[in-house]
Amino acid sequence: MGTQIAFYTLAAIIVVSSILAVTAKKMMRAATYLLFVLIATAGLYLLLEYEFLFAVQLTVYAGGILVLFIFAILLTSANSDRAEPGDRKKIVSGLVTALAGVVITTLVTVKHKFLYAPPVVTPENEITMEKIGHALMGTGRFQYVFAFEILSILLLTCAIGGILIARKR
Repeated sequence: MGTQIAFYTLAAIIVVSSILAVTAKKMMRAATYLLFVLIATAGLYLLLEYEFLFAVQLTVYAGGILVLFIFAILLTSANSDRAEPGDRKKIVSGLVTALAGVVITTLVTVKHKFLYAPPVVTPENEITMEKIGHALMGTGRFQYVFAFEILSILLLTCAIGGILIARKR
């Protein structure tokens, strides 16, 4: 019962914060609401007992990416920057698209038979943190150190570009 209450609370936080992030007039408020969404999503991972994804969600997304967004907002915008008011055509098309998404999701959820079988974890098929670390930082087949290096170069390029744009102002 406690996990259901936690799930519905986190789901409500995600839904409300997502709507507020999209409709916020000021960019910093939108980034703050996005932070709430990312933290609540990490809470869902913790409820599912995915501690590794919980840690990654908090450190990479809530910690790193959102800080990068906030620096970009602070470096590239003036204090008076506000979101432009949307014209009626864009608002109506956005609402129609959102409604279509809700209808499709509801139909798929209602028509699909969800079968739940608890996972069987034995010592032979248990994935340890050591195995995850080797997979992420290894250089062999099905290992991802190259992707991390490319991502770090991309983030460094974005940070330098943001600084150069802000410097010109």
